[in-house]
Amino acid sequence: MTDLVIIGGGPAGMSAAVAAYESGIRDILILERDENLGGILQQCIHNGFGLHNFGEELTGPEYAWRYEEKVRELGIPFKLNTMVLDVTADKVITATNEEEGIFQIQAKAVVLAMGCRERAKGALNIAGTRPAGIYSAGTAQKYVNIKGYMPGKEVVILGSGDIGLIMARRMTLEGAKVKAVCELMPYSGGLARNMKQCLEDFDIPLLLSHTVVEIHGKNRVSGVTIAKVDENRKPLEETKQYISCDTLLLSVGLIPENELSKCAGIGLDRITNGAVVDQDRATAVEGIFACGNVLHVHDLVDFVSQEAEVAGKSAAAYILGECKKDVNITLKTDGKIRYTVPQKITANKDVNVYFRVADVFCNVHINVYNGEKLVYSKKKKKAAPGEMESIVLKKEIFEGAEELYFALEG
Repeated sequence: MTDLVIIGGGPAGMSAAVAAYESGIRDILILERDENLGGILQQCIHNGFGLHNFGEELTGPEYAWRYEEKVRELGIPFKLNTMVLDVTADKVITATNEEEGIFQIQAKAVVLAMGCRERAKGALNIAGTRPAGIYSAGTAQKYVNIKGYMPGKEVVILGSGDIGLIMARRMTLEGAKVKAVCELMPYSGGLARNMKQCLEDFDIPLLLSHTVVEIHGKNRVSGVTIAKVDENRKPLEETKQYISCDTLLLSVGLIPENELSKCAGIGLDRITNGAVVDQDRATAVEGIFACGNVLHVHDLVDFVSQEAEVAGKSAAAYILGECKKDVNITLKTDGKIRYTVPQKITANKDVNVYFRVADVFCNVHINVYNGEKLVYSKKKKKAAPGEMESIVLKKEIFEGAEELYFALEG
């Protein structure tokens, strides 16, 4: 029997472990399938991490090391190269590694921190051949930053997510020519600072409302055909143009790794593709918590760490029998706000609610209603899908509420 098992040794898993330890739990085990702790941050050698949590600009590996150093200093045990195969609702974890073979652990509580994976070419239904030279942006990042390989010399990037924007800059710095970044939506999917620092500063063209409609090449990519799309995201035949390239990078979205969540019978949100949780990041299965990108995709790792601290402290409180649930409030949205995390509130305390909007909106109010009564309002000059928003709801507004409705108005 282990008090707390944390699945995933990235920034979320390590932050949850440290928070649980500082909350009085000593019997903790981190299970990580990679050969090192740190998760995706190992390959994110660019700066911009840690501004919120540490008040300084760090690279990904530097940020990860701050938490790994703390894990090692506290003596929190972890198993590397260990793949978790199954998690049950009774918190029995089945895992495997080279040294121990297949083994099981009975836990009092579990924190899910598995992160997310990239959406691949197979999900896009792009016409054309299947030559070499097509990579997800994260794969290309690993090749360049960790393995020292250049994926290609002439590059087209589909999608303007943050990894795609960062790889546009990275490939340019390594001597490649990035011919265009195509984005299906009429707005960028990345942070405003990445738009400025990665595209504008390097004169890399961004083609909004454009997509790749065909891939050319037999053994290796020789070019792509792109086209503008209409308001229904359908390509316009007359706008097709051919761009020669030897590499196509895909930055077309991230999918939370929730196969283990499904094994445990945890209900998933159809918008976030992550678990439905309360303010403590507790799932519907008692004693199982979720945090980080496995819960919903974050822009900044600082917010991942903050959320994981909540999950770690909550898991510790559950183990110590200190959990208190005294309300039951469901959070609903109007469609302009796509989702909220948490999706429900079960404790009468101040709650930080994260959410994303469905389009670019200017000069709007974020309003929260209890029935027809307006209980919270905040003016926002601009809100965009590429940047996660958050508000703090005070416990006073929960009195007598069964449902809170989030609306974007103005």
